[in-house]
Amino acid sequence: MLLTENKLNEAEASLQQAIRIAQAQEAKSLELRAAYDLARLWGEQGRRPEAHDLLAPVYGWFTEGFDTADLKDAGKLLSELA
Repeated sequence: MLLTENKLNEAEASLQQAIRIAQAQEAKSLELRAAYDLARLWGEQGRRPEAHDLLAPVYGWFTEGFDTADLKDAGKLLSELA
């Protein structure tokens, strides 16, 4: 919602908090979603190396389920950021 309202700083802070919470809860799927959204935002801002470095380790944690929408999207974004 913050992104649609063009509140980029607030959106970035919120996504970083979501990543920290997901990590604390060991919720890798939720961490992937938050990392994907933040990486996409950073990529749009020209921060491609940072975006890739954020998303790659989360994506790399998964060993199966690559046919799911979340992992397909993350894989595609990583390719675009490389």
